[in-house]
Amino acid sequence: MLTYPEIDPVIFSIGPLAVRWYGLMYVLGFVGAWLLARKRSQQSWSIVKPEQVDDLIFYGMLGVILGGRLGYAFFYGWEYWLQDPLYVFKITQGGMSFHGGLIGVMVALWLYGRRVLGTGMFEVTDFVAPMVPIGLGTGRIGNFINGELWGKPTDLPWAFNINGVGLHPSQLYEALFEGLALFLILWIFSARQRPHMAISGMFLLCYGVMRFCIEFVRVPDADFGYLALGWVTMGQVLTAPMILFGAAILFLAYRNDRTQEATA
Repeated sequence: MLTYPEIDPVIFSIGPLAVRWYGLMYVLGFVGAWLLARKRSQQSWSIVKPEQVDDLIFYGMLGVILGGRLGYAFFYGWEYWLQDPLYVFKITQGGMSFHGGLIGVMVALWLYGRRVLGTGMFEVTDFVAPMVPIGLGTGRIGNFINGELWGKPTDLPWAFNINGVGLHPSQLYEALFEGLALFLILWIFSARQRPHMAISGMFLLCYGVMRFCIEFVRVPDADFGYLALGWVTMGQVLTAPMILFGAAILFLAYRNDRTQEATA
């Protein structure tokens, strides 16, 4: 078994102000997305111009933060929210929900496409999708630093010794697959022009499959446990529609593309 390094989640503090590794990971994710967006915006086919990237990232940040927190309060902390309407603002109690953040980003990008570019949502999400895994990867590294979201007990050689028990480092699994692997898949897939909606569909499908599988080694949320069959988790319930929608969007993207070619 490996020894967990016990990293202090607070990098430094000045009076009541504390700078945390988890927050820094979000900043790194946004900076990485901004850099890649600048690079992609310089391509001749890009619908987003370099001077529009800053606004795009700003819209995305609002979507991630507001959607992620509201999603966590709704999906995982509903009872706490009913008891305390201000629970959603207490960021030290609970965290962020990816699925809520995804919904928030989709709404934000829809607004951005409509107000700034005069396009639909999928034109923008096709542009943004390859950048999202950067933030997913850094965010899971932040979870690892915080010592949270551990997996189930295991005797595998890369298990981490937590209070004398070997646990799956499920945060690092997610950083590897939903971060690095998903980034490489989408970056290579989007290197050539694809049908409208195809990149968005590929993101939903690949992330959904990866997250659904990793849930088998994650410990279910304490407030919910297993929802059905002794293994179905809330994460899988929320992720299954992503797989279905992703596959459907990919199918429609290529079917519409073939139809347009046939009528051209």
